[in-house]
Amino acid sequence: MATPKKPAAAAKKSVAKPKAAAAKPATAKATAAKTAVTKAKPNPGKVETEVKTKMKTEFANMKDKATDRAREAAESGKDKASEALGGFGKILRDSAGQIDEKVGAQYGDYARKAADAVDDLAGKMDAKQVDDILEDTRQFIRKSPGVAIGAAAAIGFVLARLVRSGRD
Repeated sequence: MATPKKPAAAAKKSVAKPKAAAAKPATAKATAAKTAVTKAKPNPGKVETEVKTKMKTEFANMKDKATDRAREAAESGKDKASEALGGFGKILRDSAGQIDEKVGAQYGDYARKAADAVDDLAGKMDAKQVDDILEDTRQFIRKSPGVAIGAAAAIGFVLARLVRSGRD
């Protein structure tokens, strides 16, 4: 009986060897597949860096566009304010003659001086760039913060009244 066991054991060994040989190519294929997936899968650090760079570029572009639009709006506002001040100075100067007749020459002179001051302000505003006006405003606020807060409150009040009157 011992003799039949040996060929069976030998048969098991010979059968086991082909299985091991067949398992190695499958493992090699699995390793190759994993390597291919790893190569195809992008590096998370690289993708994150690319996304950050792209976002920074987009934000910079948006900031530049917003800055350009704000500058254009400020230039337009400066031109309109300068024009309005010029018109107001003209009205004051034209009214000075009537003030002379109705109230007195002294008050007419006040109106002329006020017209000159308004015209001077309009001329200065016309001559300056928006950046210069902003810098002058910053310096004024640093020197007189109380006056700046009061002026802002007064302007806010006037604008609120104008908006309310426009709704009615």
